[in-house]
Amino acid sequence: MLDTQLVPEADRFDRWADFVVGATPASIWTDRSVPFDAFAQLIDLDGVHLTSFRYPTLRTRRTARQIRQADAETFQLALPIAGFSAISQARNESTIDRTGFTFFDSSRPYEAEHRMDEETYTSTICVHIPHARLPLSPGRVNPLLAAAMPAERGTGGLLAQFLRQVVAHPEQYEPTEAPRLGGVALDLVCATLARHADTEESLSPETRDQVTRLQVVEFIERHLARPDLDPGAVARAHHVSLRTLHRLFAREEETVAGLIRRRRLERCRRDLRDPLLRDQPIHVIAARWGFPDPAHFSRAFRAAYGIPARDYRAGAGPTTVGPD
Repeated sequence: MLDTQLVPEADRFDRWADFVVGATPASIWTDRSVPFDAFAQLIDLDGVHLTSFRYPTLRTRRTARQIRQADAETFQLALPIAGFSAISQARNESTIDRTGFTFFDSSRPYEAEHRMDEETYTSTICVHIPHARLPLSPGRVNPLLAAAMPAERGTGGLLAQFLRQVVAHPEQYEPTEAPRLGGVALDLVCATLARHADTEESLSPETRDQVTRLQVVEFIERHLARPDLDPGAVARAHHVSLRTLHRLFAREEETVAGLIRRRRLERCRRDLRDPLLRDQPIHVIAARWGFPDPAHFSRAFRAAYGIPARDYRAGAGPTTVGPD
């Protein structure tokens, strides 16, 4: 991680450029007449790297000569969080903001410009994937270079949500989780690229299953308040049979029904301690999150947390480990 505000002012840009460029030499230009305030962090997910940058307006160019000097042989998928980015590579060009991704190859020349939005610094998240780990043929990858892809819906929306969550709170993950998180990132990138190139049939069955599981989890999160949310409703929403849905989660730590119950209880537990909701009866909170039967909710809450909901609301802590 690098925060240039901790670096002497005269050395800030050079230190940041060295950190960002790494094993892929490139030329970077910015306004050197003002202090260069920027931030960069690298998260290693077992060979798949996430980088998060915040910086003022700048331009980047990577030439054929620089590629011959050194090349990490990686693809990069970039998601602007603030500001605007424009990139050109392989005779393709695109301009994107926080609603879209763009994709490029470190082994080919490119030019990029990143501009601040009024007074807000540019901010970008990038996924770096070794060529050998992207299971799409060069012929299918080439049309995607410097293309703009949606980041607010479908698989792209899931990928953007995942990247923002990991980058915002990397400390919440254990080092042993890196391979799993890297696998999730790779599967979502592959699915996003395949959907944009209309080549989803090229994905492996394992990747398609992983993406479907993530779509199911995201659907459950958005519909926890629906009274009819159950495995059958989830299966119908994803156009799969109930048997297929159960197969998708057979190797997971919990079933679909267990996931729905745990997440509903977590929402109830959160609201029970919310001072803004202290005047709401417990049964109203429970009903809002899918527990219309007060007696059933009381049993489920006590089974999960080892304490009655009324006592938990009064300030007592759970006596057993339950959903978190």
